[in-house]
Amino acid sequence: MTAPAFTQLSLAPAQHEALEALGYTAMTPVQAQSIPLILAGRDLIVRAKTGSGKTATFGIGLLHTLNPRFFGVQALVLCPTRELADQVGTEIRRLASRMPNIKVAMLCGGKPFGPQRDSLAHGAHIIVATPGRLQDHLNKRTVTLAGVKTLVLDEADRMLEMGFADTMKAIIAQVPTPRQTLLFSATYPEDIRKISKAIQRDPVTVTVDDIAHTEDVIEQLFFEIKKHERQTTLLALFEHFRPTNAVVFCNTKKQCAEVDTFLNQHDIEARGLHGDLEQRERDQVLLQFANGSCPVLVATDVAARGLDIKSLAMVVNYELPRDPDMYIHRVGRTGRAGEVGKALSIVTEAETHRLAKIEHYQQQPCACDVLESLDRDPNYALKGSMVTLQLDAGRKQKVRPGDVLGALTGDGGLAGQQIGKITIFDRSSYVAITRDSVRQAMNYLVDGKVKGRSVRARRLR
Repeated sequence: MTAPAFTQLSLAPAQHEALEALGYTAMTPVQAQSIPLILAGRDLIVRAKTGSGKTATFGIGLLHTLNPRFFGVQALVLCPTRELADQVGTEIRRLASRMPNIKVAMLCGGKPFGPQRDSLAHGAHIIVATPGRLQDHLNKRTVTLAGVKTLVLDEADRMLEMGFADTMKAIIAQVPTPRQTLLFSATYPEDIRKISKAIQRDPVTVTVDDIAHTEDVIEQLFFEIKKHERQTTLLALFEHFRPTNAVVFCNTKKQCAEVDTFLNQHDIEARGLHGDLEQRERDQVLLQFANGSCPVLVATDVAARGLDIKSLAMVVNYELPRDPDMYIHRVGRTGRAGEVGKALSIVTEAETHRLAKIEHYQQQPCACDVLESLDRDPNYALKGSMVTLQLDAGRKQKVRPGDVLGALTGDGGLAGQQIGKITIFDRSSYVAITRDSVRQAMNYLVDGKVKGRSVRARRLR
């Protein structure tokens, strides 16, 4: 059946222009079911995983009711993690790109409080925030939620798991009623039911069957091994399947660090992502993975949700999660945008009960194999195709991606195809360069200039 088109929605011309510019033509199932209800003003409970198009779902809805002439907070989106908040805020800005003067403020921990306070002093239409940092601003009275018309709880189940229940309750108490409340959750435990009952008015429930999606486009294989074979099996999976990139999921930060070290010792470039990293480090890890500088991400479940990867060849469960729901979310990072992905899991005898739970959850037996079936290659290596350079100038210095590109392709003498993704932060910029062009780029940046000023550059490791 043909997916309905965005042009069927009764949106402002500016929103249709933005959707067309972004290449959004056909709606995903969650968008087709939810957006008309949101536009009609209904409260919603939406059960859908990351990658289903849910950010655009509520983003289109909250922009539809926005009054650009009123510079007060009219929409609030709460997210469990800084990574997800950054992605949501960026997506809403893209959706609002044809609407003049729309301001989106992102309030997340791990970033300086002062600049956020100063930005809020000039007004904002939309706030995307993590609960802890928003509560800090409310306590210091640097923001008011008195004008909020749309409240979105994104990945509400994850916020509860992270212990934000009381903080969420305190924040929601400051959001006026009547309002529209949109609750997005991958699972629907009893705590979510209680929250919905307390804060929503006659909500409509939309459920998107992500299990069917997983079975259709993701090849799932489970390798039953002895406990001491875990690292050997992980290396064998890379040598046999030879992915262009991958995410390896671990259950603990300690395990994450061990796997990160092990892979790099065997010529597989990997970076770890876990809760102990500072925000700057987390940003750099995700950036290097996204721009092709680091092909393997080793992550705890802090990255299982809100990790937006357009094309991921392989997911590996270094150890099966205890919750089959989390398994679905992990493997759902691959097999997106119409591509076929691989989800490979390592299972010891002591973990077979977790395998049985997954089989029951998916209502079908899991395909199992053994280590001996994998073809090994002692000369295998996996390196990033790009290298990331960090420049000490960013948005605050009025640097734009075109300035960096122009400097490197102009006086720097690099060809356009030697330069990859350029990302601008407040006080720094990052540019991906092909490996064989790094020396040329660095030689130029020693004495060269970007936007008329000298910049210092260093290579991220």
